[in-house]
Amino acid sequence: MQQESNIFSERPGELITMGTGTSVGIPIIGCDCEVCTSPNPKNQRGRTSVYVGAPEGGFLIDTPPELRLQLIREGIPWVHAVLYTHSHADHLFGLDDVRISGYRLEKSIMLHCEEIVEQQIRRSYNYAFEEPKYNTHHMARPRLDFQRVTLEPFDLLGLRIQPIRLMHGTLPVLGYRINNIAFCTDVSQIPDESWQHLEGLDYLIIDALRIKPHPTHFNLEQSLEVVEKMKPKRAYFTHISHSLEHEETNANLPDHVELAFDGLSLPLNGVA
Repeated sequence: MQQESNIFSERPGELITMGTGTSVGIPIIGCDCEVCTSPNPKNQRGRTSVYVGAPEGGFLIDTPPELRLQLIREGIPWVHAVLYTHSHADHLFGLDDVRISGYRLEKSIMLHCEEIVEQQIRRSYNYAFEEPKYNTHHMARPRLDFQRVTLEPFDLLGLRIQPIRLMHGTLPVLGYRINNIAFCTDVSQIPDESWQHLEGLDYLIIDALRIKPHPTHFNLEQSLEVVEKMKPKRAYFTHISHSLEHEETNANLPDHVELAFDGLSLPLNGVA
């Protein structure tokens, strides 16, 4: 296995918000609004995902289109696995960027997901699963394998993972609880049976798209209602549109609530 220099790290003990933006990213192509043209780096938001530095290696939740840039920015040399929330393009179409991880680790990268997500991955990345028609080199195809996710907890790289059923409009999706951190992106409704998994949190990372209501995402008011009900020690909002300027929005939020930003690091073992 290739050796990496010490500028790279699997970041053990950290959960990092790799991207915090909506499906088109911020800045939006062709938009000259205050947020899209802001010099504040916290207003520049890649598509949403997180990285978890587990005791036995790092893994991602979702693979957004900016994944290569996000991993380079955070100095993360490879990932051992991916958990998926759902199969929309902004959460899926950076998957080929884990190809280098399989090569360096000399193993398949395990993709933990529901059946509907696996079906989409097999269609979108058919070259990874079909025998090539032409001669190709050994790095051309990602080394990927699947592990089915249900709503039962499971162990991954030394951490206990609790899947959480959420609704994204009419689409069932997954959130995940890891220790006392919950990541719940792309959610517009929390089913009754899922609230129990949001109790006693140190950190809640939850979708808050904008101020105006939206049919498939919580808006700011709805996310604040979840925070008030579940009372995590701290809450961070993600999947943020260009209608929410970072500093201005935070100034109007409760002291223990704020917008997340790309590169935010949280400890896995409780509030620092």
